[in-house]
Amino acid sequence: MKTYKVYLVLLILAFSCTSKQHKKEVPVSKPNIIIIYADDLGFGDIGINGAKGVKTPNIDFLAENGINHLDAHCSAATCTPSRYSLLTGSYAFRNKAEVLPGDAPLIINPNKETLPSMLQKGGYKTAVIGKWHLGLGRGKVDWNKEITPGPKEIGFDYSFLIPATGDRVPCVFVENQQVLGLNPDNSIEVNYLEKLDGYPIGLENPDDLKQKADPQHSQTVINGISRIGYMSGGEEALWKDENFPFVLTDKAKHFITENKENPFFLYFAFHDIHVPRAPNKKFVGKSSMGPRGDAIAQMDWCVGELINHLKKSKLLENTLVIFTSDNGPILNDGYKDKAVELLGSHKPAGIYKGAKYSIYEAGTRMPTIVFWPGNIKPGKSSAMLNQVDLFASLASLTGGKLSEEFAPDSENHLDAWLGKSNNGREIMIEEAFTLALRKGNWKYIEPQERPTPDWLVNKEVETGLMTTPQLFNLDDDPEETKNIASEFPEKVEEMRNALNEIKRRQ
Repeated sequence: MKTYKVYLVLLILAFSCTSKQHKKEVPVSKPNIIIIYADDLGFGDIGINGAKGVKTPNIDFLAENGINHLDAHCSAATCTPSRYSLLTGSYAFRNKAEVLPGDAPLIINPNKETLPSMLQKGGYKTAVIGKWHLGLGRGKVDWNKEITPGPKEIGFDYSFLIPATGDRVPCVFVENQQVLGLNPDNSIEVNYLEKLDGYPIGLENPDDLKQKADPQHSQTVINGISRIGYMSGGEEALWKDENFPFVLTDKAKHFITENKENPFFLYFAFHDIHVPRAPNKKFVGKSSMGPRGDAIAQMDWCVGELINHLKKSKLLENTLVIFTSDNGPILNDGYKDKAVELLGSHKPAGIYKGAKYSIYEAGTRMPTIVFWPGNIKPGKSSAMLNQVDLFASLASLTGGKLSEEFAPDSENHLDAWLGKSNNGREIMIEEAFTLALRKGNWKYIEPQERPTPDWLVNKEVETGLMTTPQLFNLDDDPEETKNIASEFPEKVEEMRNALNEIKRRQ
């Protein structure tokens, strides 16, 4: 009996030690995370979703070996609001975030937690490379000095930016919050209200332009393309649009190489396929749709370069890649590049109604692919998801802490993002010049008295702005062709009340 008791005690001790040891061997998952954020790319603009006239083999590879999400959304139908929501976990309307001029102050409060700062606290090295368009500094930026606050103050260890967009001045790269290549004896000045001397003006020199532009985009001419706003100085620092894919992709590769021993987060925000579409000669003619289609091919090449670099660096299996876009597609957005004339049978938004700027589904329903070799079973998902939820979902994945005062609209739907569940959001806001509410497959669009902005009238966009409520059942009518609000007044009231409740939350 004594021998038996001794044996039993030893067995318990051995089991206890084994259990503790086992717990130590199961750390919180900290894969590398890359968000590839295309610009103005529609649901139907990639091969896997039915693109015509352009091939996207690298994006299709991600989809065929990952999860192709069919009901995943950016939070708003324009770029600044979507980027704001992605990084803060908050709907953009709460901060009145709208498309910004190129000299706007930073719209993200540095005192608040962000997606990159949360990951940074968890041991990640963080970087943003590409289009920013979230403002810099505190207003009236001095482009000749260090610009603060900026990406560093909201959680990015490294930044290499197109400060606003390619169609706005200043046309320079900003690396770690200083203009790259600036000659201190040739200072930069930017003004969005008053003309500056130094560069030709598009309205005054239309015959010298690579692409004709509308009056809004016909101010300072840089690299043969007229832009929004006025700029002087800084010639040594000017970018060439055609070099974007190589410059930005090389910076992304370098960041990955420098941090391959650490978990890293890379927010890689493409300029493509935003206007001005000026693809490099390497990609000219790769599609049948002119510059817009060629820019899609160029963007796909960048995806391939990034994936190949991860393979060569032996990082692919430990890297979660999320490919998506900031808002819906637009053909005519200020430059005459034959995007409409050469469209052919291609449908940028697939079956969905609307476009960039629109409250209809095409405005926010994004091509969205999640790729993580060995951790995701390839397939498709119809879970309703929103980019505002990436904050909470990635916090769940990496063990990040979320305070109740930050990321107020972000929900943890990690299993749905990874394809382990088809249950996503139950209710979701879509944002354009008005708000819409999705509740399952019901969609309610709030009436709006404000008319379509004058600058948008000639862009052939179905904005969805009406002075009466709109209601659709997307199960029966995914194209949003029949407004059934008058047939279901109780449902309209239910949806209106639910939307107002979300709007009241702080």
